Amino acid sequence: MSQESDLRFTDFALAEPIQKAVAEIGYEQPSPIQAQSIPPLLAGHDVIGLAQTGTGKTAAFALPLLSRVDLSLRVPQLLVLAPTRELAIQVAEAMQSYAKFLPGFHVLPIYGGQSMSLQLKQLQRGVQVVVGTPGRIQDHLRRKTLRLDQLRAVVLDEADEMLRMGFIDAVEDILKHTPDSRQVALFSATMPDAIRRIAKTYLRDPLEIRVKSATTTVAAIRQRYWQVSGTHKLDALTRILEVEESNAWLIFVRTKTATVELAERLEARGYACGALNGDLSQALREQTIERLKAGTLDIVVATDVAARGLDVERITHVINYDIPNDTEAYVHRIGRTGRAGRAGDAILFVAPRERHLLHAIERATGQTITAMHLPSIEDVAGRRMSQFKDQLSEVLNSQDLAVFESLIADYQQEKDVGLGEIAAALAYMVQKERPLVPVEAPVSKPMRSDAGSSGRPPSSRRRSEDERGGGSARPPRGGGAPSRGGEDVPMRRFRLDVGESHGAQVKNIVGAIANEAGIPSRNIRKVQIGTEHTTVELPADIQASVLQHLQKVWVSGRPLQIAPTDAGAPLGRAAPAKPRKILSARPTKSEYKPKERGAGPVKRKKPAR
Repeated sequence: MSQESDLRFTDFALAEPIQKAVAEIGYEQPSPIQAQSIPPLLAGHDVIGLAQTGTGKTAAFALPLLSRVDLSLRVPQLLVLAPTRELAIQVAEAMQSYAKFLPGFHVLPIYGGQSMSLQLKQLQRGVQVVVGTPGRIQDHLRRKTLRLDQLRAVVLDEADEMLRMGFIDAVEDILKHTPDSRQVALFSATMPDAIRRIAKTYLRDPLEIRVKSATTTVAAIRQRYWQVSGTHKLDALTRILEVEESNAWLIFVRTKTATVELAERLEARGYACGALNGDLSQALREQTIERLKAGTLDIVVATDVAARGLDVERITHVINYDIPNDTEAYVHRIGRTGRAGRAGDAILFVAPRERHLLHAIERATGQTITAMHLPSIEDVAGRRMSQFKDQLSEVLNSQDLAVFESLIADYQQEKDVGLGEIAAALAYMVQKERPLVPVEAPVSKPMRSDAGSSGRPPSSRRRSEDERGGGSARPPRGGGAPSRGGEDVPMRRFRLDVGESHGAQVKNIVGAIANEAGIPSRNIRKVQIGTEHTTVELPADIQASVLQHLQKVWVSGRPLQIAPTDAGAPLGRAAPAKPRKILSARPTKSEYKPKERGAGPVKRKKPAR
């Protein structure tokens, strides 16, 4: 397509609910494989897409094929074959997000190692889309528990990888069970003879699309990645921002909404930060870029489209806060630093399930991205102390301090205090809003729950002094609630302005309240986490000063903003609440030890697909 670079997703004839989901996700401009694949797939043509992993193939086939699903039929209409369990899950989750506004839509991932009985129940309930590995799909076909007679389309995702893993015979067997009228989309990084034979046998007059990936990146750019684990991404980002020797930063996220949210959170932590996305007017975009050039902004959080062509000499670091699905996008992103022969740094955040995208980027660029160690609290403290010493030296060398020397001498004589103690007190006064040694709350032992297991590794949420609102003093231990414990404590329900969509977990909520308010964990009850907020029962006679302090406490990157849900209701009774999901029963004394701060991971039942 000659005008490919000017295309927007709104230019495609996608179904209105799909367009709505794409807009909400924040996608702006299609990648080359998406731009060339979506129109023919919408028109019902067979397609061969030759493109590397990480070029946006999932959206390339999912968006047009979901637009053609008949929601009145609860039978498989679209089958996606993937070489690995991880890719099958990823594709299914992407499908679910794209189909958010399709009423009655169901997608089911099917792979080995998962309970067969669970898959059978889901199939019996009815699904429109099945995403699976060839071996497990064959199992269901042999059992006659999966019928493909009303299938409208088949997608072979990463066909060459399925060939390499020995699944090619299984793929052919599955294709033989599909109707002759079905549409086929085949995506592969390469086209070996066996894949070419399958294409010739099972595809009808396919349109072949070839997308070349970038093969080089600037040699002057040092490329590193941090594997997301334990520490919250925002905490990790702020540690990196503090410790790295830098000038200006460009941080990339996937969606327009995320640019604003992350910029606001960084601003709340004291950084000069702005957002750059496609929703901003041209005047505002130019203003943001000029502020970055002038040094009144040090950090810009941007989407790919908004940052295209951005050239600011001050940018020393590019951070991929969200890993791009498109290797081309990665090359364009990190190319915003290291320009004109200057040195630059690129850092990539990679979740465990995104490692295949990391490998795809390395293959496409021909360069190895090295792992980096996340700066520790001690590293942050060392950096702050070094900066503090530099500030002292600058003041000593540039300011007339005679008046202050006289003042200190008078104070020393009046109070009979040593100069070292006076200097320490003054240093404390200067740094108390941003402590030189951040306080990190240790995580307690795992908390048991009757809710089952989520199957996900626990995350060890670290809450620094900065997150808790600077140098504000913590209420005295035991000051938040009477010392009596047990079932006789009158309770009151409160609402917290943090929920599941922000990454909040029961351990974060209980740990924060127990640590900051001095409330025994046994008196923190019925923690119910909804999508955007949480409700919790606390002792009814909690002091007003403690509530005011909890207003400023941060969990999962947000202030709690605690407030009673029952304004005007008796203190001892809780107002009814119906949040979406209950994640924890009331913790027992053995689960929270007074000497420990924070709470352990919560086991949850994995929701049925």
